[in-house]
Amino acid sequence: MKVTLSALDTHESSFTPLVVIELAQDVKEETKEWLKNRIISRKKDGGAQLLFRPLLNKYEKETLENQNLYLVGASRIRLLLGAEAVGLVKECGDDTMRAFMYGTRHNFKGFDDDNDDFLTMAERQFIIKHELESLRARDEKMIPGYPQAKLYPGKSLLRRLLTSGIVIQVFPLHDNEALKKLEDTWYTRFTVKYQPIDSIRGYFGETIALYFGFLEYFTFALIPVAVLGLPYYLFVWENYDKYVVFASFNLIWSTVILEVWKRGCASMTYRWGTLVMKRQFEEPRPGYHGVLGINSVTGREEPLYPSYKRQLRIYLVSLPFVCLCLYFSLFVMMIYFDMEAWALDLHENSRSEWTSILLYVPSIIYAIVIEIMNRLYRYAAEFLTSWENHRLESAYQNHLILKVLVFNFLNCFASLFYIAFVLRDMKLLRQSLATLLITSQIFNQIVESLLPYWLQKKQHVKVKKKVQALKADIDATLYEQVVLEKEMGTYLGTFDDYLELFLQFGYVSLFSCVYPLAAAFAVLNNLTEVNSDALKMCRVFKRPFSEPSASIGVWQLAFETMSVISVVTNCALIGMSPQVNALFPESKADLILIVLAVEHALLALKFILAFAIPDKPRHIQMKLARLEFESLEALKQQQMKHVAENLKEDWREGGKEEAP
Repeated sequence: MKVTLSALDTHESSFTPLVVIELAQDVKEETKEWLKNRIISRKKDGGAQLLFRPLLNKYEKETLENQNLYLVGASRIRLLLGAEAVGLVKECGDDTMRAFMYGTRHNFKGFDDDNDDFLTMAERQFIIKHELESLRARDEKMIPGYPQAKLYPGKSLLRRLLTSGIVIQVFPLHDNEALKKLEDTWYTRFTVKYQPIDSIRGYFGETIALYFGFLEYFTFALIPVAVLGLPYYLFVWENYDKYVVFASFNLIWSTVILEVWKRGCASMTYRWGTLVMKRQFEEPRPGYHGVLGINSVTGREEPLYPSYKRQLRIYLVSLPFVCLCLYFSLFVMMIYFDMEAWALDLHENSRSEWTSILLYVPSIIYAIVIEIMNRLYRYAAEFLTSWENHRLESAYQNHLILKVLVFNFLNCFASLFYIAFVLRDMKLLRQSLATLLITSQIFNQIVESLLPYWLQKKQHVKVKKKVQALKADIDATLYEQVVLEKEMGTYLGTFDDYLELFLQFGYVSLFSCVYPLAAAFAVLNNLTEVNSDALKMCRVFKRPFSEPSASIGVWQLAFETMSVISVVTNCALIGMSPQVNALFPESKADLILIVLAVEHALLALKFILAFAIPDKPRHIQMKLARLEFESLEALKQQQMKHVAENLKEDWREGGKEEAP
């Protein structure tokens, strides 16, 4: 029996809440009623055909503070039909990954009419989010009750409600039972073990699972460098010629680990279905604005903004501002060197225990200033990128990442390059590198995890006291959960987490021949980072919506670029060492030529390795080729069927014309 959306009931009195919508306190009743009708109305009438109810009934609203909180869910069949609509990919009985179709649902592994676990919690919430974002204006010219909130046909209602301040936030609820199981296998026991990546994916989605998978992989990949670097640190500290082997190993290592990660990532995302998931047409981002017009590609009415105006904003405002920030970063760096010189002079004059400790103070202060400047610049970069008015979220993210990476790279590494290639003070370079690396790791752990967790615990206590004062006939458990989660901070994505790993990778690879102990500190930090990030995801922030991903995206390119730069810096550092210079006492030109030759040889080796190691394992390539072949065959058969029907219709019409 074929099930259609029109046959579904959207008035179930009791359902499992998946998503919470919080409205502003002063929202008008007609607006609430209109929003409710659009959410529960049938798809053919322009609705989302979801389940919807307020968190509190009328009596509870009189007893408690009037919370404009609403719960959204969906029936099981509605979720399955939604899975087909968003193109979720699931494993079939023949071990292939195919786009889910409700009509062939029994062909998929794990599906049963009585089994509610076929779709993960993250997938169900992703479907709800997709359906809410798919609500479009039809004949409405404005949001009821708010004449200033204009609408036009095809405009996303949810995005308009958010930008108008009518909807405060939309967030998915935690599943406390599933979360407890995940925590028990993830971070509650501090032991060195593999993370439950598939369970993380099932609860938080592919994007976050890929981050934790990469963090785990990168940490284990650092162990050989840390083990090899330890004896170099202990026994051959000043013999830079002996670091050639260590540096060469690091350069090959950085290429191999990134290529092997691509293969592991492809295997994971194929198993999850996102590697073969069809990319959907990208809608304009919520903050995009312009003059209303017709999109020449889609034929839809939407805001249009001339690209030349965006380019003018980028080149006349954003670029000069970024350059000004880079100049300010260099100015702060020179102040740091003045402080270093002052501390050194003070130590040489007194030679006391206190002045020995004081030698590290300028580096510690500078490391903290760097982290503060990075965070302040991040806010400025977000404002500028939003002001540039990019149409697509992908374009917005690319411009933001470029701005942030350029500034962070210069802010974190400019002083090290200056010490290495201008001052040529290897002792100061080691000291600065160690101080920057360790201080930044401690600072990030405190700011990103410990401080938010402490604030969240205080908020939890306040909510507990409020709930304990409630009357017994109120669903206190659900009320407590929703009120607590709505006050949690919003997780802004994996950007900052990847950025931290990117900078760590730079500290380890750029100057590996000077401070081989960097990898060991990175491993120790990452072992705690896994647990602190897990705590942050489970107990500090709201649960984020799942986002299907097939890779770590632009960060793969960023890490590969850093590995190329590391070849140049390490070759230059080894070429500058006294031992290597002693081999060419007469001609420095010969030394420069040999260093350049070695550098080019290593770069060539890196690119050969990158080319020789396939991005996808052979069995994944075969499965993808088979899927492509089958889809082409199905398209060909569909076209032949269409042609046959047209010929048959033409033959019938021709027969009628020949009849007397």
